[in-house]
Amino acid sequence: MGCKNALADISRYRNAYTLALSASMGSIFYGWDIGLMGGVLTLKSFQQAFGIDKMSASAKANFNGNIVSIMQAGCFFGVMCTSLVSSRFGRKRCLIASGIIYLIGSLIQAIVGMGSSQVVALRIFYFSRFFAGIGVGMVSALAPSYISECMPRHIRGRCTCIVQFSNNIGMMLSFWVNYSASVNMASSDMQWRMPLLIQLVPGVLFVLFMLPQPESPRWLVEKERYDEAAATLAYVSRTSVNDPAVLLTVEEIKADYIGKTKISLIAQFRMMGESRTTAIRCLIPPIVTFFQQWNGTNAINYYSPQIFASLGITGTSSGLFATGIYGLVKVIAVALTLAFAAESWGRKLCLLVGGLGQGLMMLWIGGFSAIHPQSTIIPASYVSIIAVYLYAVFFCVGWGPLPWAVASEIAPNHLRTATLTVAVGVNWLFSFTISRITPVLLEKITYGTFLLFGTLCMVMTVWVYFFLPETRGYALEDIKYLFEKDMMVRALEDAPGGRFFLGGRRSTPVEEMRRADHAVRDSGSSDIARKEESEFIEDADLKI
Repeated sequence: MGCKNALADISRYRNAYTLALSASMGSIFYGWDIGLMGGVLTLKSFQQAFGIDKMSASAKANFNGNIVSIMQAGCFFGVMCTSLVSSRFGRKRCLIASGIIYLIGSLIQAIVGMGSSQVVALRIFYFSRFFAGIGVGMVSALAPSYISECMPRHIRGRCTCIVQFSNNIGMMLSFWVNYSASVNMASSDMQWRMPLLIQLVPGVLFVLFMLPQPESPRWLVEKERYDEAAATLAYVSRTSVNDPAVLLTVEEIKADYIGKTKISLIAQFRMMGESRTTAIRCLIPPIVTFFQQWNGTNAINYYSPQIFASLGITGTSSGLFATGIYGLVKVIAVALTLAFAAESWGRKLCLLVGGLGQGLMMLWIGGFSAIHPQSTIIPASYVSIIAVYLYAVFFCVGWGPLPWAVASEIAPNHLRTATLTVAVGVNWLFSFTISRITPVLLEKITYGTFLLFGTLCMVMTVWVYFFLPETRGYALEDIKYLFEKDMMVRALEDAPGGRFFLGGRRSTPVEEMRRADHAVRDSGSSDIARKEESEFIEDADLKI
């Protein structure tokens, strides 16, 4: 898609993009914390405030892992709470509540230690990070689902991926705030408090931006509030509630929920195995979020100053500056991916290119670190530093933004809440694991850390090639047909060079499966009703 077409697309669907940007503001929370703590931990003022400067190297690595990972523990707990409350109260109200929880936790972090001892201050700091993590976990589970459920299918992938773009924006801003605090502020308590105070700003903006946004149309249909669902679909498409596309989409959502409305969360978990197709669709979202964590990105995000130091960039300010450039590279890369690749390349190709590139960069960094363990600069050191930045580019092409789109699209409508709860729970569980073990891995096995992540990048690339069909361009209600039969054949048809492995085998076209499904559904209706509905459904491009 060229710049002119992209701008025309944004103008046409400006309400949809506004909604996506508003909900994605919540992802800034997580991105901000990723960049924030990695830099704050390197500030001498912070180390002195909590007695870290007196710890041994092993104790310091353990402390760093604890202070970073405690927020992921809160996030995991927040995700587990989200399913029940969002099914009952709706996506919008729970998103606003998550912002308020985050703000309370962040404020406590910023003022911790005023008038208390180091021991008490540290306990409160742990608690406040856990509490803020509950809000971050809630928004991470809700934002992709909310956006995916509201978007017209033509821009659904791009808009869902804005979640990752906002994450990178928050990360980049926190990198530069840390750098500014390091070079422009005296070494005092305010030096480390200032970045923590500034993180309140995106929280306030998120709550304010979400207030005027509509509720998810699929949640409204589930609650049998059909007029409100039509109003939301009309709003995001900038059309009338009587538009045939709006009416058709509401009817398709209703049909998808027939006999499945008001399903309790426990029942949703039980229904994940109701059929082979449903089980596959419920399994793929947690697989992609698992791989998203084990490609090593958070190892670099949280501990980039230490990693740059190991490659020869010494000094706190220099390390934070290099980290700030890393954040800027990620923002630019994900912006270009959203504008030109997410919808034109498709989900599968983006994940393949991203995974392969990340794997090669990680293996290079690991190999260089094994051959040259010293922190002195040699010509190959510059190549390794560039490899870190290229790793960020490849991450933003594929495994940064696309897993959220894939997980949100593939999850069955009637089991979306439970499926995404598991997917986001897996994401946070292994985010916690990675952030906890990375400083220990860097200390104990050094270069082996990068070789481990590089190998896993190659494994996930192979999985995408053989097992993940392309979901671009399909309505949410039609994605089920991709997994009903010939799933692996369809995945190879969508893969570059994949037809080589198939010989003459081909998958059943989705259009043919859709017609057969509607014929079965209509078999009990009158001839007139069947004729009218078949004419209405025939044009699948009408669906939002």
